[in-house]
Amino acid sequence: MMSSNWVKNAINEINADHQRSADTHLIRLPLSAFPGIQLYLKDESTHPTGSLKHRLARSLFLYGLCNGWIKEGTPIIEASSGSTAISEAWFARLLGLPFIAVMPACTAKRKIEQIQFYGGHCHFVESACEIYAASERLAHELNGHYMDQFTYAERATDWRATIILPTVFSARCATNSIRYRDLSS
Repeated sequence: MMSSNWVKNAINEINADHQRSADTHLIRLPLSAFPGIQLYLKDESTHPTGSLKHRLARSLFLYGLCNGWIKEGTPIIEASSGSTAISEAWFARLLGLPFIAVMPACTAKRKIEQIQFYGGHCHFVESACEIYAASERLAHELNGHYMDQFTYAERATDWRATIILPTVFSARCATNSIRYRDLSS
């Protein structure tokens, strides 16, 4: 019962954070050389971790929680030295979970510092091709959960709800007085 309460609270915490986060803005870029073409840039830097991978990390955590793979105290392992690892470290800290990013020893110092800033730890391997096996091994040894972003991204993410299409249509329709209706529900 204690574990299910923790999972429920963790899901609520992630959802509350999502509600507190502002929608990432669309910025229209005028293209005078291409009349009739409207180009919009989506500013994903407004996420707490400054990356569009923040959405993916949120989805991966929710997927792991809902499948019973992540419980109170579960070490979270990811094979990444980039923005996904930074965002996952942020969510692990939010939930009070240990986080380990498995990465090549040659990873840029700035990426390592960002992961550590959010409370994550870095486990280094000599070659990039070793990160996946090392992540699986660490998850097994620590009784943790290997997030495995490349396997679970398409299953974990609700692409209908998190894609930018509704935002683009809303912006486009507002400028053209056309009504947009969300058909994904």
